[in-house]
Amino acid sequence: MKRFFAPYNFPQSVDIALLLIRLVCGYAFILHGWGKIQNPMGWMGPDSPFPSVFQALAAISEFVGGIALILGLVTRLASLGLLVTMLVAVYTHAVKIGDPFVNPKGAGSYELPAVYLCIMILLVAAGAGGFSLDKALFGTRAVTLR
Repeated sequence: MKRFFAPYNFPQSVDIALLLIRLVCGYAFILHGWGKIQNPMGWMGPDSPFPSVFQALAAISEFVGGIALILGLVTRLASLGLLVTMLVAVYTHAVKIGDPFVNPKGAGSYELPAVYLCIMILLVAAGAGGFSLDKALFGTRAVTLR
């Protein structure tokens, strides 16, 4: 398990880039999750097609996952939860609702959850980077170039 959380020993420039990505995305997820965590079982309203337990999982993944990203703590696990949440958001907006990727009229679209989904894929693959609690707690592992 320690190996799963240990970030790769990247060059410092990559560590800085991962830190900036984690800070910005973590803060955004905290803000997105704050309102949801206030009513975790029903933030989508009474007509939601999603069971309340899934609403709670989304609220927790966004709020707590955002905090974890900022700290760089269990980053791969937090990113995995956020990845699933963003996958559901992309599917809901693109397939169920039929929103476009970008809506020039400012209405619903799935651009933002798709971008977050890609960033979470990156963080699951790369880990937190060197400026993280993951490094302090779990050490690093070598980068294998293939």
